[in-house]
Amino acid sequence: MSELYDVAAIGNAIVDVIAPCTDDFLAQNSLTKGAMMLVDPDQSAAIYSRMAQAVEASGGSAANTIAGLASFGGRGAFMGKVADDQLGRVFAHDMRAIGARFENAPLSGGPATAVSMINVTPDGQRTMCTYLGASVEFTDDDVDQAVVEASKIVYLEGYLFDAEAARRAFAKAAALAHGSGRMIALTLSDSFVVERHRAALLGFIKGQVDLLFANEAELKALFETDRFDDALHQLRPHVKIAAVTRSEKGSVVIDHGQRLTIDPAPVEKVVDTTGAGDQYAAGFMFGLSRNRPLHQCGKLASLAAAEVISHYGPRPAVSLAELAASKGY
Repeated sequence: MSELYDVAAIGNAIVDVIAPCTDDFLAQNSLTKGAMMLVDPDQSAAIYSRMAQAVEASGGSAANTIAGLASFGGRGAFMGKVADDQLGRVFAHDMRAIGARFENAPLSGGPATAVSMINVTPDGQRTMCTYLGASVEFTDDDVDQAVVEASKIVYLEGYLFDAEAARRAFAKAAALAHGSGRMIALTLSDSFVVERHRAALLGFIKGQVDLLFANEAELKALFETDRFDDALHQLRPHVKIAAVTRSEKGSVVIDHGQRLTIDPAPVEKVVDTTGAGDQYAAGFMFGLSRNRPLHQCGKLASLAAAEVISHYGPRPAVSLAELAASKGY
C-alpha cells in the first residue's frame, strides 16, 4: 500500500484544563510536583473547583504530537476514544481542523470524554490529575488496519499501558506495522507508567519497538538505576533508534548503538512544560519521515519543544514549518 501518512498515533484522547498554581497549592492538595496521577470523576471535579482560571484545549500526549507534526507540514492520523458528548465532539473537531485523520466512532452510554487537570507552577513544571474516562475503552477493534499499513511510523503512547485492552491494541498495531515494513515508535510517557508496567514495557520494547522516546527520569526508572549512562548502555541492544530528553542538557540520540548529543534550542522564558516531550517527538518523527539525518531530526525536535514551553498549552502556537525555515532547518 502506498504511504498516505507520515505518522499514525494511538493514544488517550483527552481535553486538557490548564491553570497556573503555586507550590503551596500542590502541597495543600497532596499533589506530586511534575507527575501525573489518575483520578476518578469526583476527584477530578474537586480539583477543578479549586483551580485558578483555566484554559481548555484538546490534548492527550500522542494527539499533541500529531498536532505538532501537522504544524511542520506533515501528514498525520490519530486513533483514540472519546465519548459521544460535548468534549468528545470538540476533540474530534480540533483534530480534523489541523488536517489530521480521526475517524474512531465515539463511545455511547459509557464514561465521559477524558479530562486532565494540569496545574503549572511558576517554574513551568506541570502537575497532572487525569480522569481517563472513555479513552481507556480503546480496543484492538479500534485499530484501523488500512491507516497503520499506510503510515511510515506508527507511534504508541505509553500512558495506554494502564489499560489491558489498549495493550492488545498495541500488539495488533505492531504486528500490522511490521508486516507492512513500517516503523513502530513508543514513548514511555511518565515515570509512574514505567514503575507500574516495567516488565510489560521492557518486553514490548525488546520485541516490537524500533524507535523509543523517553526522558532521563523515565529511562532510569525503566532500568532501575540512578546513572543515566548505565541506563543508556542497557537500552542500546534493544532498539534501533532512541531519543532521550534531558531538559536543559538537551537530548541524546542513539542510532544503532552510536551516541549523538543534541543541544537544546534556546528559550527566553519557560512558561509551561506541558507538551514538551510530545512536541519533541513530533519534530523528530517529522524529520525521520522525510529522511533527514538524525542530528537534523534532533534539531527539529528541540526547536518544537522549545516553542511549546514558551507559552501555555501543549500544542504549537505558531507554524513550526515557518519557524524551522527561519532557522535554516
